[in-house]
Amino acid sequence: MKHLLATLFLTLFSFTNILTAQDNTPVQFSFQAVRTSDTTAIVTVKVIIGKGLQLFGVQKQNADDVFVSVLNQDTTKSNSRFIIDSVQSFGVNQSVKPAGAEQNSLVYSDSASFKYFLKIGKDTVKIRGSFDWLGIRGDEFPSGSETVSVTIPSADTAGSDTATTGDESLWNIFLICLVTGLLAIITPCVFPLIPVTVSFFLKRSKSRAEGIRNALWYSFSIVLIYTVPTLILTLIFGDTILYTISTHPVSNLLFFAFFIVFAISFFGAFELTLPNSWANKADQQAGKGGLLGIFFMALTLVIVSFSCTGPLVGTLLGQTSTQGVSIAPIIGMMGFGLGLAIPFSLFAFFPSMLQSLPKSGGWLNAVKVTFGFIELALALKFLSNVDLTYHWGLLNRDVFLVLWIVIFGLMGLYLIGKLKFSHDSELKFISVPRLFFAIAAFSFTVYMIPGLWGAPLKLLSGFIPPSTTQEFNLDDLKYKIGNNTVMVSTNDTNAAKPPMKYADKLKVPFGLVAYFDLEEGMAAAKALNKPVMLDFTGHTCANCRKMEEQVWKDPAVLKRIKENFVLISLYVDEYNIELPESEHYKDKNGNMITNVGQKNLDYEITKFGFNAQPLYMFLDLEGNPLSNIKYGYVPNVQKFVDHLDAMKAAFDKKK
Repeated sequence: MKHLLATLFLTLFSFTNILTAQDNTPVQFSFQAVRTSDTTAIVTVKVIIGKGLQLFGVQKQNADDVFVSVLNQDTTKSNSRFIIDSVQSFGVNQSVKPAGAEQNSLVYSDSASFKYFLKIGKDTVKIRGSFDWLGIRGDEFPSGSETVSVTIPSADTAGSDTATTGDESLWNIFLICLVTGLLAIITPCVFPLIPVTVSFFLKRSKSRAEGIRNALWYSFSIVLIYTVPTLILTLIFGDTILYTISTHPVSNLLFFAFFIVFAISFFGAFELTLPNSWANKADQQAGKGGLLGIFFMALTLVIVSFSCTGPLVGTLLGQTSTQGVSIAPIIGMMGFGLGLAIPFSLFAFFPSMLQSLPKSGGWLNAVKVTFGFIELALALKFLSNVDLTYHWGLLNRDVFLVLWIVIFGLMGLYLIGKLKFSHDSELKFISVPRLFFAIAAFSFTVYMIPGLWGAPLKLLSGFIPPSTTQEFNLDDLKYKIGNNTVMVSTNDTNAAKPPMKYADKLKVPFGLVAYFDLEEGMAAAKALNKPVMLDFTGHTCANCRKMEEQVWKDPAVLKRIKENFVLISLYVDEYNIELPESEHYKDKNGNMITNVGQKNLDYEITKFGFNAQPLYMFLDLEGNPLSNIKYGYVPNVQKFVDHLDAMKAAFDKKK
């Protein structure tokens, strides 16, 4: 009877509240969902509670407690059904005794979050329903209902949204390379050939339609010339050949040398070209006419323009190869070839546009010299990769920034005419585009200066050496002094041994404690009874540094990593640390594994079927994944916080 009276009392107040619209204090909701395994997921309800209002929790304090908020599901559709396995509540709370009730209930103020651990199917699930909330404010009981509609992807594709090799990432690679190909058009090696080539097609062809067809084939041939060799190289030497080339220190040292030579050539010291015999032979074949002749015309363009396009192609191949997927560099070269080829077809369709093209002149040389400064800066990036891998300590973050500040400062001076080379034409005035490029160069230079004292420089994270290499870093002091210094175990110093293997050469930022050997880290996890956060990273991994600066550094993320996980950072390009001879072995392809980098990369591939970085996987104490989601480069703090919470909750459920 008392239970019935309490229910009627609650209903009466709620109904009166709705009719009179007295609730002027809104309650804001947000709903998020993440799959944690083939058959489990977590739905998080986050609530911001208005001033003066307290929200009843979702967990009953006793069997008769009716003062609760409830997540209800829509059971009309089969793909929206789920089973609530358990619920966790977070937020500042207190116990109150509502009018008409015999026992206390739990209420939350300011904000709260409720995590529902669900049992679902393997297929994509659309969580539909409502969150019926109940609050208390004085003698009133405000209430309401919020519609819930979130999608949980299928178990087979759950990782695709967060992995660095998803369709979105490949699409981004294609667009970046396409834009780079378009920019290559304005180089002095390519730009003068546009009107000559297009006019040749139109005049030589019997009709305008044939001229357009020939121009399209010419453009398609350019795309083939850049794409097919990359494809063949991948098919012959395997999926990881370009990745290995782009990350190996010897390759990076060669790239550094090449880019220095390219930069000197762009500055006008000499002309860098492929052997003339190659161009001559290709030109002879082009003279035979027909589709094959047009193909060789395209090959002639590629060879002749090599001094301008070679550095761009080399940079793109190096960056796309580190994505860890064999198709990434192929997609990249397709985009670059298409960008380079588009103008030839475009002007064949609209030949009148040729009249609007600027005439060749001194501005093309200025473009070439500007590219020279950029190539010089990129050369230092390759040298930095080698320095990090071999642990020389010659090109630390501050030294690197000094060199870049000087390079881009000189580029700005060149653009305003204060720095000249012997082959430059006289600069009578500064054009508006040149002025804006100069402003950009000087602004970029000034932006880098605070980095000499430790400013994060988030826009450059991934391109410059990590903050752990800087000798004097004001930003890092807060992680090294006072209560911010985190030990492996704050409660029992004997619970786990501190990192020993490779800790003298490898570092992680922000005062974090990390293990660099899987076996050593797993032993610490068992001693501390904490889940493992596997961090597959690399010295040459730009996206790894971006995730650290843009996501890890956030206080909410940093706190969770420090307190809830044992961090194991596995460098997949650590070629300089040799394994003991007794630990040498052959991978599934018969390749001998002899160093730490090879071992870590082989573990990533064989255990998780993945070879891109960063990759964050979470393990239980037996080394089994807590989730099948392959979490990669996703620079979103809230998503990473939610994923960390989900992994911690999944581990707690296994206890």
